[in-house]
Amino acid sequence: MKIYRKLHKAPFRVLRISRRRFSLRLKRDMLVLKDALAQEKQETKDMLVAYGRYTRKQASKEELRLANQQLADLIKGLGLGVFAVLPFAPITIPVVVKLGKLVGVEVLPSSFNNLSERKAQLSREAQANKRALEAVEKVSNE
Repeated sequence: MKIYRKLHKAPFRVLRISRRRFSLRLKRDMLVLKDALAQEKQETKDMLVAYGRYTRKQASKEELRLANQQLADLIKGLGLGVFAVLPFAPITIPVVVKLGKLVGVEVLPSSFNNLSERKAQLSREAQANKRALEAVEKVSNE
């Protein structure tokens, strides 16, 4: 009877664990995306300030170069926005990004280039927080 219980409960446990893992991965990916969008927002604000300074002839060549790069990133994001409206967007956007890499054209804005590094950093921070919490719990139990 005990063997039947273990065999019967295991699939539910596996489903619960996989659901939890998916939820945590989704949260981590959303935090990385939020960080990338916040960076893009700040760069766009800086671009507008630089162009405002340029109209008053107070901007340097370096500021204008950075502002022009950000304008190119903004146009890249708008170009991907067209694909987001089309049907089958979850399929078309990755295909366009992959084709762009094959051809040698950067399709994504610069703030989205290092998403994998951000994910790795976020997971390292989560592991460090988990270890710290375990250490605190261990000390409090003693």
